[in-house]
Amino acid sequence: MEVLSVGSIPSPLWLAGTPKPERLRVRSQQKDSPNRALARKILRHWKEQVSVDQKTSIDCAALIQTLSRKNLPHVAEEILFEMRSEGFPIDSSALSALMLCYADNGLFPEAHAIWDEILNSSFVPNIQTVSQLFDAYGRMGQFDEVIRIMRQLSMRHSSLLPEIYVLALSFFGKQGQLEMMESTLRDMISRGFSMNSATANAVLTYYSFFGSLAEMESAYARFKRSRILIEEEGIRAVSIAYIKKKKFYSLGEFLRDVGLRRRNVGNLLWNLLLLSYAANFKMKSLQREFLKMVESGFNPDLTTFNIRALAFSKMSLFWDLHVSLEHMKHDKVVPDLVTYGCVVDAYLDRGVGMNLDFALSKMNVHDSARVATDPLVFEVLGKGDFHSSSEAFLEFKRWKNWTYKKLIATYLKKKYRSSQIFWNY
Repeated sequence: MEVLSVGSIPSPLWLAGTPKPERLRVRSQQKDSPNRALARKILRHWKEQVSVDQKTSIDCAALIQTLSRKNLPHVAEEILFEMRSEGFPIDSSALSALMLCYADNGLFPEAHAIWDEILNSSFVPNIQTVSQLFDAYGRMGQFDEVIRIMRQLSMRHSSLLPEIYVLALSFFGKQGQLEMMESTLRDMISRGFSMNSATANAVLTYYSFFGSLAEMESAYARFKRSRILIEEEGIRAVSIAYIKKKKFYSLGEFLRDVGLRRRNVGNLLWNLLLLSYAANFKMKSLQREFLKMVESGFNPDLTTFNIRALAFSKMSLFWDLHVSLEHMKHDKVVPDLVTYGCVVDAYLDRGVGMNLDFALSKMNVHDSARVATDPLVFEVLGKGDFHSSSEAFLEFKRWKNWTYKKLIATYLKKKYRSSQIFWNY
């Protein structure tokens, strides 16, 4: 199959109305390549379906995008040439579509050539197009090309720099390229652009996911000095990093530093602090901080109660567990599957399953089962046996409405059969 050379890419200056250039050069001297024949066939069918009006150029971009998904970049280029030769208006959207078509199919020299043509024309690159071009280079690990694009834009379209910097920080961060992200951040600040809270929290998140704890803590300290407020996204990311390393003391220190009395993140800070104590079953500290939470004017939510219930259940503290359930009822907090699991597991693990009915008598076992606890809790305390088994039952399509009573009955039957099999052996 004959392939067009990079020189065949149409010039935006001509597209804007300057004199028509010579016929595109092809590496072979044959007049009609298979790509061109297919392009003409597609274009003929397309023109039969689409009326020729002001929307034609938009349709051209859509057609090129379709060919890109079918891995036919050279056919897309031929279609653009045929449309241009027939006098169809070709705008920047069609040209950008062809550039992305090349990039998505790994033809970066051709994409590079079109990008240079766009920069040398009167067209202003679209931010969405730049983002997609970054992603294409990222998939191939060509991060230096992203830096080159940023430098070109800084020289020719400086008005786009605030958006481009944010885009680049996000791109490098998601790719785990922390050095490039940091270099971009320094360059942005050196040019006088400030960093808003959303961008700072995103950068902190990337350090939490891909960096060391020291790098993450350094980034947090820098943003704190800049009086940037760490939002829920950043708080969760940092907390997950500490949890994965089992640095629960450091987690508690971080949460206190952020400020436990903050109201704009709900109970998140207090719940994470309680979780840091529950992780090591420091029950007195857990109770002390819970009381401080209530005294500070925060109302315990489902996650708050379930953190304590899981700790009580694992430590077989039945009295504390029942007091916590009474507190939930008083505050009108509806239990979920995790709460019921704490009760079931506590009684069965201690071999007092005959008292389970009494323990559940004050709970509405006829409610439909649900899980509404913050998933971070399971990262630390895991899921109980009843909870894990019940989730498998909930995926069973035969029953559309699993109640807690039905789940408990099924689970007890399963446990009974397991015991029978064990004693038979």
